[in-house]
Amino acid sequence: MMEQPKPNRLPLVWLGLAAALIALLAGVVLWQRVAQFPLHNQTNITHSLVLEKVQAVAKLVSSEATMRDVVIYEDTWLGSTKRSLVVVTARVLAGINLEKGADVRIDEQAHKISITLPPATLLATEISEMKTYDERRGLWNPFEPADRDKIYQQARQQFQDAAQQAKLTEHANQSAKQMLEAMFSRDGFSAEVTFRSP
Repeated sequence: MMEQPKPNRLPLVWLGLAAALIALLAGVVLWQRVAQFPLHNQTNITHSLVLEKVQAVAKLVSSEATMRDVVIYEDTWLGSTKRSLVVVTARVLAGINLEKGADVRIDEQAHKISITLPPATLLATEISEMKTYDERRGLWNPFEPADRDKIYQQARQQFQDAAQQAKLTEHANQSAKQMLEAMFSRDGFSAEVTFRSP
């Protein structure tokens, strides 16, 4: 009887070793790639600060109010409505713009200082925080940066309206009057602060 030749298994062994080596190298490369990514969220913030204008400001801030408002924003387009509920916090400043002119008269004989100022106005509305508690996009009406700008502008306008209703400018006039009269009533002089009509 004729003996059958034994199959040569050497090429299979080399092929298996090559496959194992390729799998090992692929695992090392994959591990290095995975190790580059942190296990938690990574946030990158870039900024570019541009100084546009520097000018001297002659303003007397005599009242400020911190306010909070809830803004409900809805926009419908072709039957698709997006809606957002945002709580906004702001600081509203009222005071006197001294660049509009202040008249000071000193009566030496009567020991009296008369100061006439322009009336107080709203000087600034500084939004310090905006928190979104509910935001629902429409089916074909998603939120865009322009929507957030509209919410910001609406909130600013609401704060300015609320400051007018709270008579913040009248409070600023009274505060400035008390402060300036106390400051200049010295050495036998009395001071009187009045405001021009708007």
